[in-house]
Amino acid sequence: MNVLKIQKALKSQGFDPGPLDGIWGRLTQGAVKDFQSRNGLPTDGILTAETEAKILAGVRPSTTSGLVWMDEARRLMGTKEVGGSGSNPVILNWATSLGIPYSGDDIPWCGLFVAHCVGATLPGEALPTNPLGARNWSRFGDPISRPVDGAVLVFWRVSKTSGLGHVGFYNGEDDSAYHVLGGNQSDKVGIARAGKDRFLGARWPRSAAGLTGSPIRRDEDGELSDDEQ
Repeated sequence: MNVLKIQKALKSQGFDPGPLDGIWGRLTQGAVKDFQSRNGLPTDGILTAETEAKILAGVRPSTTSGLVWMDEARRLMGTKEVGGSGSNPVILNWATSLGIPYSGDDIPWCGLFVAHCVGATLPGEALPTNPLGARNWSRFGDPISRPVDGAVLVFWRVSKTSGLGHVGFYNGEDDSAYHVLGGNQSDKVGIARAGKDRFLGARWPRSAAGLTGSPIRRDEDGELSDDEQ
């Protein structure tokens, strides 16, 4: 068993195995348990052949686009919060890894999702103060005039003066809406159509200034999202 290889694979998928030191300790075992829980395996922390194969199979492949934060966002599609008093340990781990105080996934986590995708893949990128506040992402990175694949999009929610907002990644657009890949959209990571009349601005990671995404044209398919919770 190559513990260091397992630790690196877990880390690349958003789980926290502790220091990448090749030592099978409690943090690594806890990360294995979290991985098993999310992937429908017996949650015992034992690195069975099946568990090891699934961990290694989920390693994020390299890309030619360089938009590694978008690779991470797309990999997490379908991640759901837990109803009732429980919380998804994967979502909690995002906050723990970034040192963000967060008590449970009943608290809006669209900003946490974006923070994880950026923080886990662009370690030198500065996150906004209080990244849980969606509108705080209006001060992230650098502004761009035209939303493209990989851009962080910020929207108002309820009303433009409410102070409430939503944040996610550009995944295309139609005439009336941006298609947003984001967290806390119908209680999961998914894609929703957010009206262009709610759009506040697009931002680009400063440490990825040499990379460029492209506009993506989508069909007008599905209802507009108007209150992401």
